[in-house]
Amino acid sequence: MGIDFDVLALLGSGSLLLIYYLLLLVRVKRDPEFTVHSINRKARAQWVKDVMKNYGKKDVMAVQTLRNFSMSATFKASSSILLILGTLTLSGQAENMAKTWHVLDVVGSRSADLWVLKIMCLLSVLLIAFFAFAMCLRVLNHVVFMVNLPEEDAQGSLSPVRVGQRLNSAGSFYTLGMRAFFLAVPLTFWLFGPLFLFLSTVGLIVALYHLDRNPLAENI
Repeated sequence: MGIDFDVLALLGSGSLLLIYYLLLLVRVKRDPEFTVHSINRKARAQWVKDVMKNYGKKDVMAVQTLRNFSMSATFKASSSILLILGTLTLSGQAENMAKTWHVLDVVGSRSADLWVLKIMCLLSVLLIAFFAFAMCLRVLNHVVFMVNLPEEDAQGSLSPVRVGQRLNSAGSFYTLGMRAFFLAVPLTFWLFGPLFLFLSTVGLIVALYHLDRNPLAENI
């Protein structure tokens, strides 16, 4: 019976997140600047055009800006590795941890097998986060060379528009990594029981709404 509650909590939490992103997608189609992500993409594209247009004047600033971006992604990728190692450590103590971590749980299962499944879900999300941040760094390593080209010599795949798209691709990978970090929060609470999973998912959605929404956007 306990496993049924865990399955219901997982399905309910997943459904809430799916509904949130579907509603957000519909809202963005009505107002493309409803989210901060669209504003950030536009800002990055315009920044690339300005740097390449003013060749030789903003090279140091451009490299410094991209270096700060890459340092942030590097820190997050390193954090992902540490969290992955910690999660793997928990997986080796399934029998003991499944009992002690469910002290506050009155409806969930204390099965060691289910505990391993929870660990695997958490581990998968953290691996996605690491992959996303690593890909962000990979793209930035190419952009740092492209952005210092003069606009008149940068044609085709090296045009400011294409370079801006590559920088936005790095930004998308960074956002994906952060989303994976956020998703790891309710999955971590799931280790304490299905009720904590559902409640933390509700809290996550409330937090995501405030993080995703452009402060200057009109109210829904």
